[in-house]
This record gives sequence, C-alpha cells and structure tokens, in this order.
Amino acid sequence: MAIEPVRVGLIGAGRNTRDRHIPGFHSTAAVEIGAVANRSRASGQQVADAFNIPTVYDNWEELLEDESLDAVCIGTWPYMHRTLTLASLAAGKHVLCEARMAMSASEAHEMLAFSQQCPDLVAQIVPSPMTFGIDDLLIRLVSEGFLGELVSVEVQSQTGFADRDSTLHWRQDRDMSGFNILNMGIWYEAMIRWVGRATQVMAMSKVSVPHRRDDDGNWRSVTVPDTVDILCRLANGANAHLRFSACAGLSPGNDVWLYGTDGTIHVDNQMRVFGGKRGDSELQEIANPPEGRYSWSVEQEFIASIRDGAPVLRTPFNIGVHYMEWTEAVTVSAQTGDAVYLPL
Repeated sequence: MAIEPVRVGLIGAGRNTRDRHIPGFHSTAAVEIGAVANRSRASGQQVADAFNIPTVYDNWEELLEDESLDAVCIGTWPYMHRTLTLASLAAGKHVLCEARMAMSASEAHEMLAFSQQCPDLVAQIVPSPMTFGIDDLLIRLVSEGFLGELVSVEVQSQTGFADRDSTLHWRQDRDMSGFNILNMGIWYEAMIRWVGRATQVMAMSKVSVPHRRDDDGNWRSVTVPDTVDILCRLANGANAHLRFSACAGLSPGNDVWLYGTDGTIHVDNQMRVFGGKRGDSELQEIANPPEGRYSWSVEQEFIASIRDGAPVLRTPFNIGVHYMEWTEAVTVSAQTGDAVYLPL
C-alpha cells in the first residue's frame, strides 16, 4: 500500500535550506516539497526553478493558507522564527525551524508554550551539526567514567584578525539575531549533549568594530560583540569556560578540553578526539570509526516524527528554550557585571 506523501512548504530559502534541507527532503521517501515563499517572489522563483518546486507564493501568509501542505521548514533569520512558528502551528502545520531558535528567551518560551497546545504537531529545531561525528563518542566516554569526576570544560572557537571592511552581516545586527552572538549557541548546544546544562553564567564581551556599513551604504552601530568570554557553573558542579572571537588572528581555531579527576579529553580543530588517563605521559587519539558516528539526518527524523510519532531528539523546543535562556544570560551578565542564574 502506497504511503501518503508528506508535503512540505519552505519559508525562507537561504544557504542552509538549499544546501541541507531541500536535498534532505528530496532524499526522504514519500516527501514532496510543494511550495516556497522567500524574501521576494523573484528569489523564490529562482529556488523553485533550481529544485523543481511546483508553487511559489508571494509571501508566507499565502503559503500557510495552502491546505495541501502538511509541514513547514522555516529557514529565515531568527527575527522571524517566533512569528512564523506560531502562525504555522496555528495553521495546523508541523514545524522544522532553523537555529538559533529565537531572538530571546521570552520568544522561545512562547514558542514552546504554543507548541504544547498543539500536541498532534511536531515542533523541531534544526540541531547544531558541527560535532555530530564525535558526539556519541564523547557521550560514551563521559558516561563510562573515562574522566572520573568532571572538573572543568574549556571551549574556544576563534577566527582571524578583525575584519573592519566588510558590510554589516545579519549576525551582527541585533534587530535580526537578537541575543545570539557569533557561534556560541552552536557550541553550547553541543557541549550540553556531553556534560549537561549550565546553572550560572558570567560573561565579559567586546565590540572591536563598532560601526559598519549596511548593504545600502549607510553606517550602522554594531552592538553584537565580536569577542566574548563566558564562565559557567554546570548542574553537575563542574566549571566551564567558553571563548568566542572573530578577532583572534593566528589562533588555533576550534578547541575543546574536558578535564576530570582521572582523565582528560581533547578535541582538536579537525574534530579528532584525544584522551589520557592518570599515569599517562601524553594524550593518545581515541578511535572513532565511521560506523559509530552520527551523521546528518535532520529531515528524515522530522518526517519520522510526523509519520511514526518518533520523539524529537535533535532538537526539541525545551532544549531550545534552555539554550536561549543561556544565550540571553550571557548578554545580561556582560552588560551588568552580575552572575545570572538559570533557569531565568
């Protein structure tokens, strides 16, 4: 007996939607991408032509009125995520929302609360994918006691020297991205998979390039930091230090250390995992065979939740609410100089 296809509409069709979500849906059995609404009809038509999508709408309101669509993939910038998620659920559509979840913790709470009023609809956030290949290995090592008692976590993600000449990117525009800063949310979401949540946050930040031209050539003030240092107390009692910077020339890039009473784990810039135990003289690379690695299957899991009722694991709205609370706490602490306790 033929499976009834799940028909998906796209609201926003930026790079991640084109590179990840559209191919992911196309590779999933009995799924059709039925419509797209982008920032303009012309840009929507370009996407439709490139990926054989039959219908282009002038705006997202028209798309949500299409009763033939079962689900919506929201690929806009964060400033629209709350509005589109609530409207999509109200229209009876399952929702896959691009990360970061929202502009603020309050928006995330609204999204979670509304989704809980729609128990028959799937609500999922696109997960942080950078560490997919090592997540299961790190979770296993920590849970099996490789570290002993976790003492501290060090995470840094830094790029080159400050770019003073480029135009204002949407990630640098608080009106578009809210409390989100650089890629700290992506890394925090990954970190809590391994070692759990933070309960206390302290932060200091800096804006090294305080003015940039926008796409129209107008000067704009930049208030989203390009460097931030964060200290956290985790629920398990360990400390965490996270550092993110777009102004760190010749830095080693991405780097993770997990320190325990009996062992140490290091993740290098190439996502290789090294470990050592008390008595060892140096770290050794830990085998991570391909068959044991999780790989991108976001769209397939979303459809499985719709079709079979499979639980949303990567990433449910309640996890998104927590990481948005943490994200907001970073800015509040940096602005006030105070420690911020979670949950807000």
